[in-house]
Amino acid sequence: MNDELIEVFLRERFDDNFERIQEETGTGLAPDIREMAFQQVLYYWRKLKGIANRVTETEVRLNLPCQRTPEGREYGIEGVVDIVREEDQTIMYDIKTHEVEYARAHRNDYAQQLNIYTHIWQILREQQLDQTAVITTALPKKLREAIVNGDESTVKKELSAWDPVIDIPFDPQEVETAIQEFGEIVDQIEDGIFSPPGVSRLRSRTTDDRLTFAQRICRNCDARFSCRSYRLFAKSSSGASEFSFNSYFPDDLADWEQEERQRGQLEAETESEFSIEV
Repeated sequence: MNDELIEVFLRERFDDNFERIQEETGTGLAPDIREMAFQQVLYYWRKLKGIANRVTETEVRLNLPCQRTPEGREYGIEGVVDIVREEDQTIMYDIKTHEVEYARAHRNDYAQQLNIYTHIWQILREQQLDQTAVITTALPKKLREAIVNGDESTVKKELSAWDPVIDIPFDPQEVETAIQEFGEIVDQIEDGIFSPPGVSRLRSRTTDDRLTFAQRICRNCDARFSCRSYRLFAKSSSGASEFSFNSYFPDDLADWEQEERQRGQLEAETESEFSIEV
Protein backbone atom coordinates (compact mmCIF):
# COMPACT_ATOMS: atom_id res chain seq x y z
CA MET A 1 0.00 0.00 0.00
CA ASN A 2 1.53 3.34 -1.04
CA ASP A 3 1.56 6.49 1.09
CA GLU A 4 -1.46 8.02 -0.65
CA LEU A 5 -3.63 4.97 -0.03
CA ILE A 6 -2.47 4.78 3.58
CA GLU A 7 -3.51 8.40 4.17
CA VAL A 8 -6.92 7.69 2.64
CA PHE A 9 -7.19 4.70 4.98
CA LEU A 10 -6.26 6.89 7.97
CA ARG A 11 -9.01 9.37 7.07
CA GLU A 12 -11.60 6.61 6.75
CA ARG A 13 -10.65 4.98 10.03
CA PHE A 14 -10.55 8.34 11.82
CA ASP A 15 -14.04 9.23 10.58
CA ASP A 16 -15.39 5.77 11.47
CA ASN A 17 -13.98 5.98 14.99
CA PHE A 18 -15.25 9.53 15.47
CA GLU A 19 -18.78 8.58 14.42
CA ARG A 20 -18.76 5.54 16.68
CA ILE A 21 -17.57 7.55 19.69
CA GLN A 22 -20.15 10.26 19.00
CA GLU A 23 -22.95 7.68 18.85
CA GLU A 24 -21.78 6.03 22.08
CA THR A 25 -21.22 9.23 24.10
CA GLY A 26 -23.52 11.77 22.48
CA THR A 27 -20.63 14.26 22.35
CA GLY A 28 -18.81 15.68 19.39
CA LEU A 29 -16.40 18.32 18.12
CA ALA A 30 -16.90 21.32 15.88
CA PRO A 31 -15.80 20.55 12.30
CA ASP A 32 -12.58 22.60 12.45
CA ILE A 33 -11.52 21.12 15.80
CA ARG A 34 -12.31 17.64 14.45
CA GLU A 35 -10.18 18.38 11.39
CA MET A 36 -7.28 19.53 13.55
CA ALA A 37 -7.47 16.25 15.45
CA PHE A 38 -7.16 14.37 12.17
CA GLN A 39 -4.23 16.56 11.13
CA GLN A 40 -2.40 15.45 14.28
CA VAL A 41 -2.90 11.82 13.25
CA LEU A 42 -1.86 12.56 9.67
CA TYR A 43 1.36 14.45 10.47
CA TYR A 44 2.28 11.97 13.17
CA TRP A 45 2.11 9.28 10.49
CA ARG A 46 4.09 11.34 7.99
CA LYS A 47 6.86 11.94 10.52
CA LEU A 48 7.07 8.41 11.90
CA LYS A 49 6.09 6.19 8.99
CA GLY A 50 9.68 4.95 8.83
CA ILE A 51 9.38 3.48 12.31
CA ALA A 52 5.77 2.38 11.74
CA ASN A 53 6.78 0.39 8.67
CA ARG A 54 9.47 -1.41 10.68
CA VAL A 55 7.33 -2.34 13.69
CA THR A 56 7.31 -6.12 13.96
CA GLU A 57 5.19 -6.45 17.12
CA THR A 58 2.60 -3.88 18.14
CA GLU A 59 0.86 -3.46 21.51
CA VAL A 60 3.02 -6.10 23.16
CA ARG A 61 1.65 -6.64 26.65
CA LEU A 62 4.27 -6.96 29.39
CA ASN A 63 3.43 -8.32 32.85
CA LEU A 64 5.33 -8.43 36.12
CA PRO A 65 3.00 -10.42 38.42
CA CYS A 66 3.16 -11.55 42.04
CA GLN A 67 4.81 -8.44 43.48
CA ARG A 68 4.43 -7.52 47.16
CA THR A 69 3.85 -4.06 48.58
CA PRO A 70 5.63 -2.96 51.79
CA GLU A 71 2.42 -3.91 53.66
CA GLY A 72 2.28 -7.34 52.04
CA ARG A 73 -0.39 -6.83 49.38
CA GLU A 74 0.04 -8.75 46.14
CA TYR A 75 -0.09 -6.75 42.93
CA GLY A 76 1.15 -6.80 39.35
CA ILE A 77 2.62 -4.29 36.90
CA GLU A 78 1.43 -4.27 33.31
CA GLY A 79 2.30 -2.19 30.27
CA VAL A 80 1.99 -2.10 26.48
CA VAL A 81 4.88 -1.35 24.09
CA ASP A 82 5.81 -1.66 20.41
CA ILE A 83 8.81 -3.69 19.24
CA VAL A 84 11.01 -3.17 16.18
CA ARG A 85 13.32 -5.99 15.11
CA GLU A 86 15.65 -5.45 12.18
CA GLU A 87 18.89 -7.21 11.35
CA ASP A 88 20.61 -7.73 14.71
CA GLN A 89 18.84 -4.90 16.59
CA THR A 90 15.74 -4.94 18.81
CA ILE A 91 14.18 -1.63 19.90
CA MET A 92 11.33 -1.06 22.37
CA TYR A 93 9.10 2.02 21.96
CA ASP A 94 6.64 3.41 24.50
CA ILE A 95 4.05 5.87 23.12
CA LYS A 96 3.25 9.02 25.12
CA THR A 97 0.82 11.87 24.40
CA HIS A 98 3.10 14.56 25.84
CA GLU A 99 4.93 17.33 24.00
CA VAL A 100 8.49 16.50 23.02
CA GLU A 101 9.96 19.48 24.93
CA TYR A 102 8.32 18.33 28.15
CA ALA A 103 9.40 14.73 27.63
CA ARG A 104 13.03 15.68 26.99
CA ALA A 105 13.07 17.81 30.14
CA HIS A 106 11.59 14.97 32.22
CA ARG A 107 13.37 11.88 30.92
CA ASN A 108 13.63 10.44 34.43
CA ASP A 109 9.83 10.33 34.68
CA TYR A 110 9.76 7.82 31.80
CA ALA A 111 12.95 5.97 32.70
CA GLN A 112 11.35 4.36 35.75
CA GLN A 113 8.59 2.77 33.69
CA LEU A 114 10.85 1.71 30.82
CA ASN A 115 13.39 0.22 33.22
CA ILE A 116 10.68 -2.15 34.46
CA TYR A 117 9.59 -3.01 30.91
CA THR A 118 13.20 -3.70 29.96
CA HIS A 119 13.63 -5.88 33.04
CA ILE A 120 10.58 -7.93 32.02
CA TRP A 121 11.80 -8.26 28.42
CA GLN A 122 15.46 -9.06 29.12
CA ILE A 123 15.37 -10.91 32.43
CA LEU A 124 12.01 -12.66 32.50
CA ARG A 125 11.50 -13.22 28.77
CA GLU A 126 15.24 -13.63 28.14
CA GLN A 127 15.04 -11.75 24.84
CA GLN A 128 17.55 -9.37 23.32
CA LEU A 129 16.92 -5.64 23.67
CA ASP A 130 19.35 -3.03 22.33
CA GLN A 131 17.49 0.25 22.76
CA THR A 132 14.48 1.76 24.56
CA ALA A 133 12.80 5.02 23.61
CA VAL A 134 9.70 7.15 24.14
CA ILE A 135 7.71 8.48 21.17
CA THR A 136 5.75 11.68 21.85
CA THR A 137 2.60 12.13 19.78
CA ALA A 138 1.70 15.80 20.44
CA LEU A 139 2.53 18.09 17.53
CA PRO A 140 4.87 21.02 18.34
CA LYS A 141 3.14 24.39 18.74
CA LYS A 142 4.78 26.00 15.68
CA LEU A 143 3.81 23.04 13.51
CA ARG A 144 0.20 23.19 14.70
CA GLU A 145 0.02 26.90 13.98
CA ALA A 146 1.49 26.44 10.49
CA ILE A 147 -1.06 23.71 9.71
CA VAL A 148 -3.95 25.92 10.86
CA ASN A 149 -2.64 28.85 8.81
CA GLY A 150 -2.05 26.72 5.73
CA ASP A 151 1.61 27.80 5.63
CA GLU A 152 3.08 24.87 3.68
CA SER A 153 6.70 26.11 3.74
CA THR A 154 6.65 26.47 7.53
CA VAL A 155 4.86 23.12 7.88
CA LYS A 156 7.65 21.47 5.91
CA LYS A 157 10.33 23.22 7.98
CA GLU A 158 8.78 22.43 11.37
CA LEU A 159 7.96 18.84 10.41
CA SER A 160 11.60 18.31 9.46
CA ALA A 161 12.82 19.87 12.72
CA TRP A 162 10.46 17.82 14.90
CA ASP A 163 12.16 14.83 16.54
CA PRO A 164 9.56 12.99 18.65
CA VAL A 165 11.77 9.98 19.47
CA ILE A 166 13.62 10.23 22.79
CA ASP A 167 16.16 7.58 23.79
CA ILE A 168 15.84 6.34 27.38
CA PRO A 169 18.90 4.32 28.50
CA PHE A 170 18.24 1.21 30.58
CA ASP A 171 19.56 1.34 34.16
CA PRO A 172 19.19 -2.05 35.90
CA GLN A 173 20.18 -0.46 39.22
CA GLU A 174 16.91 1.47 39.25
CA VAL A 175 14.52 -1.47 38.70
CA GLU A 176 14.25 -2.48 42.35
CA THR A 177 13.68 1.13 43.43
CA ALA A 178 10.96 1.57 40.80
CA ILE A 179 9.12 -1.59 41.88
CA GLN A 180 9.35 -0.48 45.51
CA GLU A 181 7.79 2.89 44.68
CA PHE A 182 4.97 1.22 42.74
CA GLY A 183 4.27 -0.94 45.79
CA GLU A 184 4.11 2.08 48.07
CA ILE A 185 1.59 3.73 45.75
CA VAL A 186 -0.57 0.58 45.76
CA ASP A 187 -0.61 0.62 49.58
CA GLN A 188 -1.63 4.28 49.63
CA ILE A 189 -4.48 3.61 47.20
CA GLU A 190 -5.72 0.57 49.10
CA ASP A 191 -5.51 2.43 52.44
CA GLY A 192 -7.45 5.37 51.02
CA ILE A 193 -4.59 7.80 51.59
CA PHE A 194 -5.19 10.60 49.13
CA SER A 195 -3.72 14.00 49.82
CA PRO A 196 -4.01 16.34 46.83
CA PRO A 197 -1.46 19.16 46.66
CA GLY A 198 -2.55 22.66 47.59
CA VAL A 199 -3.73 25.33 45.18
CA SER A 200 -0.28 26.93 45.07
CA ARG A 201 1.16 23.68 43.76
CA LEU A 202 -1.59 23.43 41.14
CA ARG A 203 -0.69 26.93 39.93
CA SER A 204 3.05 26.24 39.80
CA ARG A 205 5.10 25.72 36.64
CA THR A 206 8.56 24.29 36.20
CA THR A 207 10.98 26.65 34.50
CA ASP A 208 10.80 24.66 31.26
CA ASP A 209 7.03 24.13 31.15
CA ARG A 210 4.36 26.42 29.71
CA LEU A 211 1.54 24.61 31.57
CA THR A 212 0.63 24.69 35.24
CA PHE A 213 0.65 21.56 37.38
CA ALA A 214 -3.16 21.51 37.15
CA GLN A 215 -3.08 21.73 33.36
CA ARG A 216 -0.37 19.11 33.05
CA ILE A 217 -1.50 16.62 35.71
CA CYS A 218 -4.97 17.37 37.09
CA ARG A 219 -6.69 17.63 33.71
CA ASN A 220 -6.02 13.90 33.23
CA CYS A 221 -7.59 12.95 36.56
CA ASP A 222 -11.22 11.78 36.42
CA ALA A 223 -11.72 12.75 40.07
CA ARG A 224 -10.62 16.38 39.66
CA PHE A 225 -14.14 17.81 40.01
CA SER A 226 -14.47 16.11 43.38
CA CYS A 227 -11.13 17.55 44.51
CA ARG A 228 -11.32 20.66 46.69
CA SER A 229 -7.88 21.87 45.57
CA TYR A 230 -8.85 21.63 41.91
CA ARG A 231 -12.18 23.38 42.42
CA LEU A 232 -10.45 26.21 44.25
CA PHE A 233 -7.86 26.40 41.48
CA ALA A 234 -10.56 26.59 38.79
CA LYS A 235 -12.47 29.23 40.75
CA SER A 236 -9.45 31.42 41.41
CA SER A 237 -8.18 31.06 37.83
CA SER A 238 -11.40 31.99 36.05
CA GLY A 239 -12.98 34.39 38.51
CA ALA A 240 -16.20 32.45 37.94
CA SER A 241 -18.31 30.58 40.44
CA GLU A 242 -16.99 27.29 41.76
CA PHE A 243 -19.44 25.35 39.63
CA SER A 244 -19.05 27.45 36.48
CA PHE A 245 -19.87 25.56 33.30
CA ASN A 246 -16.61 26.67 31.69
CA SER A 247 -14.55 25.06 34.47
CA TYR A 248 -15.50 21.69 33.04
CA PHE A 249 -13.40 22.35 29.93
CA PRO A 250 -9.69 21.45 29.86
CA ASP A 251 -7.85 24.25 31.64
CA ASP A 252 -5.46 25.12 28.83
CA LEU A 253 -8.11 25.74 26.16
CA ALA A 254 -8.24 29.27 24.80
CA ASP A 255 -11.59 31.09 24.74
CA TRP A 256 -12.12 30.37 21.04
CA GLU A 257 -11.40 26.69 21.62
CA GLN A 258 -13.95 26.57 24.43
CA GLU A 259 -16.51 28.16 22.12
CA GLU A 260 -15.75 25.61 19.41
CA ARG A 261 -16.10 22.77 21.92
CA GLN A 262 -19.50 24.10 22.97
CA ARG A 263 -20.57 24.48 19.36
CA GLY A 264 -19.48 20.94 18.56
CA GLN A 265 -21.41 19.63 21.54
CA LEU A 266 -24.56 21.47 20.46
CA GLU A 267 -24.22 20.10 16.93
CA ALA A 268 -23.83 16.57 18.24
CA GLU A 269 -26.89 16.91 20.48
CA THR A 270 -28.94 18.39 17.62
CA GLU A 271 -28.03 15.49 15.34
CA SER A 272 -28.87 13.00 18.10
CA GLU A 273 -32.30 14.56 18.76
CA PHE A 274 -33.05 14.65 15.04
CA SER A 275 -32.27 10.98 14.56
CA ILE A 276 -34.51 10.04 17.51
CA GLU A 277 -37.45 12.04 16.19
CA VAL A 278 -37.15 10.47 12.71
